[in-house]
Amino acid sequence: MIRPLIRILTALLVWGVLALPLAAQDATAPQPSASPQTSTPSSTAQTQNAATPAAESAEWVELAKRARGVIDDGAASVEALGTLRSDLVRWRAQFSVDREAGAERIATLKTQIEALGPAPQEGSSEAPDIASQRADLNAQLETLMAPVRLAQAEFARADGLIAETDRLIEQDRTKRVLEKGPAPLNPVNWLPTVTAIGSWLAAFGREMWQPFATPTDRAVWQSRGVELGLLIFVAVMLLWRSGVWLARLRDRIARDEADSAIVRIILLGISLVRLILPVLGLFAIVRILQLMGAEGPRVAVATTTLPIMGLVTLLARWLALQALPRRETVEAFLPVAPDRRAEARRHALMLGFLLACAFAVEVIAPTSADPAVSRAVSHFVILTFAGLILFRLGQLFLSQGLAARDDEAEGFWAQVLRFLGRALIVVGLVTPVISAVGYVNLAGAILWPSVMSLALIMLIGILQGLAFDIYAAVTRRSDAGRDALTPTLIGFALAIASAPAFAMIWGVRGTVLAEWWTRFLRGFTIAGTDISPASFMTFAIVFALGYMIVRLLKGVLRISVLPKTKLDTGGTNAILSGTGYLGITVAALVAITAAGINLSGLAIVAGALSVGIGFGLQTIVQNFVSGVILLIERPIKLGDWVNVGGVEGFVREISVRSTRIETFDRQDVIVPNADLISGVVTNYTLQNSSGRVVLTVGVAYGSDTRRVEKILTEVAEAHPMVVLNPGPLVTFDGFGADSLNFTIRVVLRDILFRPIVASELNHGIAERFKAEDLEIPFAQRDIWLRNPEVLRTTAPDTAPPSDHTPDQPPETT
Repeated sequence: MIRPLIRILTALLVWGVLALPLAAQDATAPQPSASPQTSTPSSTAQTQNAATPAAESAEWVELAKRARGVIDDGAASVEALGTLRSDLVRWRAQFSVDREAGAERIATLKTQIEALGPAPQEGSSEAPDIASQRADLNAQLETLMAPVRLAQAEFARADGLIAETDRLIEQDRTKRVLEKGPAPLNPVNWLPTVTAIGSWLAAFGREMWQPFATPTDRAVWQSRGVELGLLIFVAVMLLWRSGVWLARLRDRIARDEADSAIVRIILLGISLVRLILPVLGLFAIVRILQLMGAEGPRVAVATTTLPIMGLVTLLARWLALQALPRRETVEAFLPVAPDRRAEARRHALMLGFLLACAFAVEVIAPTSADPAVSRAVSHFVILTFAGLILFRLGQLFLSQGLAARDDEAEGFWAQVLRFLGRALIVVGLVTPVISAVGYVNLAGAILWPSVMSLALIMLIGILQGLAFDIYAAVTRRSDAGRDALTPTLIGFALAIASAPAFAMIWGVRGTVLAEWWTRFLRGFTIAGTDISPASFMTFAIVFALGYMIVRLLKGVLRISVLPKTKLDTGGTNAILSGTGYLGITVAALVAITAAGINLSGLAIVAGALSVGIGFGLQTIVQNFVSGVILLIERPIKLGDWVNVGGVEGFVREISVRSTRIETFDRQDVIVPNADLISGVVTNYTLQNSSGRVVLTVGVAYGSDTRRVEKILTEVAEAHPMVVLNPGPLVTFDGFGADSLNFTIRVVLRDILFRPIVASELNHGIAERFKAEDLEIPFAQRDIWLRNPEVLRTTAPDTAPPSDHTPDQPPETT
């Protein structure tokens, strides 16, 4: 394991040593003179009078006039429109700053004017001093508001010009995509394309042979023999040997170490190094060509496209290996069967290579004699092969998705595979046909974004897996940490953050995304109230801090303050609940104020919503009000033994909407608070814990009733849970059908022990009655038969005697 690492570090060290003199040569090279830059609004403002606002700048007026002319003419190129748009964006940013100029001073003046009271109505007057001060403040306010209003107007003007410029750019791009070019299927176009490719390769060969043509040219690169030799050695090591060494290192780690999150992170890092080193080798080849003195337009094109083509191809290979690993024991990001992963990897690698070829065509085609024909035919060939590969890859994904449809564990990814499969099949069939009839740009605008979207999906899956592994390694929860909430949220955030990348892949310009982001940060207005992401974040942060302070305050009250008072549990919980609700309300108000949200503009909207809520959610509102009443009046409290509508048990939780009662069967019953306020509630422990137990006892006829009463009283008084003041009450209730009936009524110190006390009293009564020879009767009945003569007993038929004994089995023939 150490030897491959030493080889890799040696290669990197050699590359670094060679890069130092090259960097020194570049540093000592003469620098080009700076080109004149267009003056920005800030630099222009420095040359103008400080009192002149940017909205009145002559440069802005000229730019706005020129922009209007260009837009109305509609003949400018996309590059010119892009430059014009950049200038407009800079001026709009300046106007946005000017709109906020003097905001604090303006707010102060408005506060002063409001402090003077409402202006007198027509026909009335006010004190001269107040009138003079009001006029002076209004004059100052108008002076400050004039440039602000002008900046707002010019901001809207610049914003409109930018929108119109974007519309023209999108129209031009759409026109280019839908433009029909030469038909690639026309045989007339094949020979010029092949000829152009051959001519380009021949010219490239001549330019490459130029350093060897004359002794002078050979002397140039021969003088740099040592440097060239080292670069060639480095390039060979990086391109051919680095992958072998890193593969051995990867296999050794995977074989010797148990599969864990840390091991997966290390293997991913090794794969990234394996991706980067060959790309560095390609840059080394480019540097070799430069040192050899190979010059010419085609060599320049080759040196530009070679690293990019290599990077695209290697990146496709890396994504395929990570999303569809070779080892069958490793879980794949896409649930493709292990026996089909190799085919999927080959298709992904070919798509990356074809994408690199398409990029090379875009760079090389303009140098041919007929760029349009060469480009159309070359792209048609590439798009046809790519379409066939996409079609096959879509079939593979679709079959795997259909096979995993019944598996609940892979249900989501089965749906993703089915969607990807169908989409790739459609794209793979449509794009070759579109390109064949001449719409090469349209076919490329459909196929290549599909390929790059698939690559981005793979990259997102790899990053999500990395996030899961990092979380599992940090928390030391092994693979169980991959299913935790935190890495899942991180993966979801990665998926959301990839939306701009998908948009750019499918043709949305970066300037348009920046425009959308600017509008998003600007927020929106509801009933005159501005709501922006900044204000929302301020509200969220302040409210979170307030909520934490409320929780801290409740903890201090519960642990340090309330235990030292004489409040019972119900009072303590009521104070804590009230403190929590009040604190959250205050935190919300403070957060709204800190965010700068003006609630006065929302008063009408809130009033209309309150009416709708009152009708639609009246039950919830009723329960909420009832919960507040329960917390204030406290007819029940936590731990009380209550009976509500036949539900009997202990109160375990009182919230603003409902109350949770735990029955004696350990079942939780949720009772709406409105039922507790409007219904009949029996609270056995409201004022105190004492309560009464009633027992019924019967004795046989002939027993001494006075003696029975005395015995029952003694048994009741002897129990320690029975209160003696008032003492037990024994009453002779009457004569029953079978017994003399007595009732015992006792008051217990704690009603929660009622079942236990009742059982113990019954045991004591039974023991005393047995000792005193008192009989507890049981019901007896005499049965008279009116027709006994019809009843007779019929003896059952007797079975014949058996020839064998029970211990012997019967004989069988």
